[in-house]
Amino acid sequence: MSIARILWVDDEIDSLNSQVMFLENKGYEVQTKTNGFDAVEFVKDNIVDVVLLDETMPGITGLQTLQQIKEVNSNLPVVMITKNEAENLMDEAIGSQISDYLIKPVNPNQVWLSLKKIIDNKRLVAEKTTSAYQQEFRSLFMAISNNPDYTEWMEIYRKLVYWELEIQKSDSPEMQEVFQTQKQEANTDFFKFISKNYASWVSPKSTEAPIMSHNLLKYKVLPHLEKGTPLFFVLIDNLRFDQWKTIQPIFAESFRIHEEETFYSILPTATQYARNAIFAGMLPVDIEKQFSAQWKNDDDEGGKNLYEEEFLLANLKKLGKNDLKVSYTKITNNHDGQKLVDNIHNMMQNDFNVIVYNFVDMLSHARTEMEVLKELAGDETSYRSITASWFEHSPLHQALKKIAEKKMNLIVATDHGSTRVRTPAKVIGDKQTTANLRYKHGRNLNFEPKDVLSFRDPREAGLPVPNVNSSFIFAKGDLFLCYPNNYNHFVNYYRNTFQHGGISLEEMIIPVIRMSNK
Repeated sequence: MSIARILWVDDEIDSLNSQVMFLENKGYEVQTKTNGFDAVEFVKDNIVDVVLLDETMPGITGLQTLQQIKEVNSNLPVVMITKNEAENLMDEAIGSQISDYLIKPVNPNQVWLSLKKIIDNKRLVAEKTTSAYQQEFRSLFMAISNNPDYTEWMEIYRKLVYWELEIQKSDSPEMQEVFQTQKQEANTDFFKFISKNYASWVSPKSTEAPIMSHNLLKYKVLPHLEKGTPLFFVLIDNLRFDQWKTIQPIFAESFRIHEEETFYSILPTATQYARNAIFAGMLPVDIEKQFSAQWKNDDDEGGKNLYEEEFLLANLKKLGKNDLKVSYTKITNNHDGQKLVDNIHNMMQNDFNVIVYNFVDMLSHARTEMEVLKELAGDETSYRSITASWFEHSPLHQALKKIAEKKMNLIVATDHGSTRVRTPAKVIGDKQTTANLRYKHGRNLNFEPKDVLSFRDPREAGLPVPNVNSSFIFAKGDLFLCYPNNYNHFVNYYRNTFQHGGISLEEMIIPVIRMSNK
């Protein structure tokens, strides 16, 4: 570990020689200056880890020195040492972003503890995280190997997300590598689990299945309707559970969070299937039967999610809720978002308000198409960061803050997640085969059976049959499905992009959160 460099600035530095020696014996390299001018010049030309700064000095004061040091290096930690506990002085110093302050006379241990807290904090956090994860690694490994059921898989995924976010803070590449391997192994086993159980979950004879897209409204949203209290159901498209955890603190500032749960997206984990199923309260095979004019398969012309409101109203009627005053709003651009901000007060008159917000999905698609976004969202950490930054400054956040003081209930959910694809898998099909990277349907599909879950009869997966002899395949883990023609270009273009439609923890186990006003 490198030696930490301390700059101690005090006009009576000679009287502090014993303290300086004490720090040097603890392994710090200490430089001293007797005035603010010299301190600022020193910081300009030298690497310094922490400045210990006396507040009352002739020439320029400690506060003025602090300001000039921050202009040179805004991230440099400064500990203010003062004789004066005057509140306005402390306020000013804290407002100027000091890292700590000590009251004179200081004893050597106080100074040492302050430095330790500042310099070693990140390392100590990293060490604690590493040892805690090493202990948890084994219990996660056991849980994954222990043939988990669908509830246990949700718990395993929540724990994986927790550790992913903790390890991200610790900034240890080795730990991140160990973690990524464990998550990959979890996804391999999750794929086997889904392959074995999915058909029985969506079978009309099903007796045991998790809450999924097509019964989300029935079980997780509509039971929270209260007479006289508007219920807002906000569906942020393509929001992974780790992305939710990143924006959770922003929601928590305005709302009280009551339940943070997950449910399973149906297959394909794609908007036109999963979101239509949420609003219709039916599997796609049944939507196509009941709404044959509105249902669109992948290869049909026209928008695939144009009838969500119609599906929603029919579903509410079927569930005996057709006396509700309902609004449905879909936001696909900033202009619509601003209209939502202006109009959200009026929605307080309704019993049930549905807001579909398309941003994350557009981000993941744009990220594939635009080089600049590939740079900005190159991995999961930056993808989460962009999501948080978007939400914080979004019209959706503005609109929700406007009604956060009022009596209301809020449920936030999504239609599916996404996963970063790394491994190409070859598929051969005829001209009718669809272009999606994580699932495909078509006739005469040729593929490696271990790479995909396949349904020769789509109805077994609760899906319509687009053409005679059409089968569906869903990619596992981090695979993306490529055709042999123009293969290398295709592989390089799509590798490391975020895609959805297939089978992974990130795509299928997704958040549903219940909140109310504080």
